[in-house]
Amino acid sequence: MTTLVEARGLCAGYEGVPVVRDLDLTVAPGEVVALLGPNGAGKTTTLLTLAGDLRPVSGTVLVDGHPSRAPLHRRAAAGLALVPEERSVFKGQTTAENLRVGRCDVGQALALFPELKAKLKTTAGLLSGGEQQMLTLARALARGPRLLLADELSLGLAPLVVARLLRAVRAAADSGVGVLLVEQHVSQVLKVADRAYLLRRGRVEMSGTADELRSRLTDVEDSYLAGRTTGDAPPTPAR
Repeated sequence: MTTLVEARGLCAGYEGVPVVRDLDLTVAPGEVVALLGPNGAGKTTTLLTLAGDLRPVSGTVLVDGHPSRAPLHRRAAAGLALVPEERSVFKGQTTAENLRVGRCDVGQALALFPELKAKLKTTAGLLSGGEQQMLTLARALARGPRLLLADELSLGLAPLVVARLLRAVRAAADSGVGVLLVEQHVSQVLKVADRAYLLRRGRVEMSGTADELRSRLTDVEDSYLAGRTTGDAPPTPAR
């Protein structure tokens, strides 16, 4: 199977201290892979390491089948789009200016999210949270990425907006983009995902097709109810 990004025996963390251990994961063109787990399970750490923003503690990240230690900006130049947890809009600029600064195809961005057409002259800081996230995702997808890594698109948003964003992600995958999606809305994301991994305490606790994880939804929810685990945040420096 051709993969866009792959982790083999990946240990990832901060200051040499792993919070993710022995991770094997793949994302192929045209599929949505969901990365699930309770807060602190290691999801964001995994995403940032696959993006090249964090160096692995050990193990290997492969890009297009080849081991890579390239930083984020080089992977972005090769077709990676990263949507971080924080909405990355320029709040003092208009929607149109945000799209131009993002060096994306404005027409394609508006085709993805026609809701933004009426907001082109609106300062991004005055957009609703959902509109800001649409703008962020539109800017990422309208650059024509091969691989999209997205962290918590749904954070703080209403279910209808979450469904709208996930439909756009699914459409991107159907056009050939590979997607790795960190998401807390389990039932929503499993409707659009092809496969999923469930992390707990920095390790894969469960993996399979979206249908397989939907059939074990009680087990997935039990993992979330177990509460905060090891933490995605860097360790507190010794005093």
